[in-house]
Amino acid sequence: MTELIYQTDSYAKEFDAKVIALDAEQNAIILDKTAFYPGGGGQPNDTGWMEFAGKTVPVIKVKSIGGKIYHFIEGELPQETTIVKAKIDWERRYKLMRTHSALHVLCGVVWRDYGAQVTGGNMEPLKGRMDFEFASLQKELVKEIEDKVNFEIQQGREVRVKILPREEAFQIPDLIRTKINLLPEQIKEVRTVEIVGLDLQADGGTHVANIKEIGTVRVVDYKSKGSINKRIYIEVED
Repeated sequence: MTELIYQTDSYAKEFDAKVIALDAEQNAIILDKTAFYPGGGGQPNDTGWMEFAGKTVPVIKVKSIGGKIYHFIEGELPQETTIVKAKIDWERRYKLMRTHSALHVLCGVVWRDYGAQVTGGNMEPLKGRMDFEFASLQKELVKEIEDKVNFEIQQGREVRVKILPREEAFQIPDLIRTKINLLPEQIKEVRTVEIVGLDLQADGGTHVANIKEIGTVRVVDYKSKGSINKRIYIEVED
């Protein structure tokens, strides 16, 4: 099993790890620990670099396959048991952290004030979209939501991450709306991300420690994707 550093420390930028398996066909390696996020929940995978044997190679993709974290690299693979020094593309990662946390603020505001559930979402650095169960969505309401999101960000709410036993997580009423009941039975632990006083979700991605780090959120577009499915597009600014 690979120790998942990113689950408990989103700010880990560099780490040393041992190569425990190779996949020559895919030019990928598996490490005993990693801070690279493999993607999921709408958040893209991390990229970065690895140093070993006096050279530096790009990490072009990271993906979870069959419960194992594969690091796809450009160049010659290291030998098994090699110790590598890995470095995440922090500028890109931090933009994704700010964006992901901004989307959680948006979720929290929309659920709290309008009772609308999230039906989907996606993001890239400093841009994202979320779908909600809104019957209608007008320009005035969109502006109101944007103002409320930025008001919450200015409150400087703390973001707390916990890893809970599945049974304990199921006892938290707020997590039911995040479709926690759809998690496969083999998942025995649930990682929760809480924006204190605003939002609580089962989530595997990386986030800022305080939502004030997000910056300013702008709603740049909105569309109807169905009778009760409305999409909101955001951008994050410094």
